[in-house]
Amino acid sequence: MNAQTNVPSLLSRAGAVSVLTIAAVGGTILAPGATSEAQAATRAAKALRVAASKAGSPYQWGATGPHRFDCSGLTLYSFKKAGKKLPRTAHQQYNKTRHIPASHRRKGDLVFFHSRGYVYHVGIYAGRGKIWHSPKTGALVRLERIWSRNALYGRVN
Repeated sequence: MNAQTNVPSLLSRAGAVSVLTIAAVGGTILAPGATSEAQAATRAAKALRVAASKAGSPYQWGATGPHRFDCSGLTLYSFKKAGKKLPRTAHQQYNKTRHIPASHRRKGDLVFFHSRGYVYHVGIYAGRGKIWHSPKTGALVRLERIWSRNALYGRVN
């Protein structure tokens, strides 16, 4: 055997050791195009700031900003400004997020309200049990206490 035939196997073993070493020390390996937790948290914080900046904007069914919003239009607009594209409806947004328990929610996570298996409303978690949302016809974008214990939570990656 010459040294040249061993090169690929040495590189393979070195690559495997590197991956195992990273995993052993608690590191992460991202697939191309993936978002790190730190990037996702920064994006969520920016989306939260955008939503808060829209306080007082009127609700309009189907509106996605910049001056009028429905619930999912506000979340779509806020995350778009933060650099992340979301689908249009609350139900589609729920299906696109990483679902998390209420005990793990963080500022900037999406809060979903549902009935009979269908998600009908969404807002952005602001901390301390409150969300920024565009609630209904005749209302304005506002910060409000979460009114249901059956809310679902999703993290935008």
